[in-house]
Amino acid sequence: MSQKEQPESRTAIDDINDSLTKAEQRVQNNKKLIMWACIAVAVVVIATLLFIYAYLRPSRNAADTQYGLASNMAANYEMSAPMLDSAATAQQLDAVTKAFEEAATRSHDGGNNAKLMSAIYEFKKGDYNKALTYLNDYDKKDAIIAALSECLKGDCYVNLDKFPEAIECFSKAADLSDENPMVAPYAMMKEATVQRHLKNYSAEAELYEQITTKYPEYGVSINTNIENYLERAKADAAKK
Repeated sequence: MSQKEQPESRTAIDDINDSLTKAEQRVQNNKKLIMWACIAVAVVVIATLLFIYAYLRPSRNAADTQYGLASNMAANYEMSAPMLDSAATAQQLDAVTKAFEEAATRSHDGGNNAKLMSAIYEFKKGDYNKALTYLNDYDKKDAIIAALSECLKGDCYVNLDKFPEAIECFSKAADLSDENPMVAPYAMMKEATVQRHLKNYSAEAELYEQITTKYPEYGVSINTNIENYLERAKADAAKK
């Protein structure tokens, strides 16, 4: 990750860049961490982006009101968690999760958005199967959020050691992203890391090839030389 001073005004996309850069450096430093380097979800990053999109939606009914209350609790949790001990943090996380789950029982946009947030906070708690239940019930209405929710599904499957399902999710995320120059390659790099974990080096190389061809500026934007990963994958594929 670049050590340059970050600007005061940051976006969730900036955080994704930082997170992925850190992940790629861990890949270089310790190959034993290859599976987790890119695909062990930076859940705060994903939660931040999804929270921004969802929280800014206008309230129109009682479901949105309940969702808004849960969102306020989530905002307080994210701000206070670093200052609390583990027991207090766990208690607050549980309260936030329950608030979103209550909102998820409602209808309209508020209830639908709450399903996504319930999935995020169930992931934070480590209940990946329950997170998947909410994700599968979530009605995706925005290309970027849809793509990132698929990435979160993929991360759930990774933590459940269900790698083929994870690959399917990351591939679908790239398709859903409408070729967004940040989200599409982000999903593709996640898939590439799973492919590497499974020793599918040719598939890994193909993904990096697509990234460098279709999104040539992406590597620069995250301060990562993707060409190096491409050459490594090609070399490993040639040895098989």
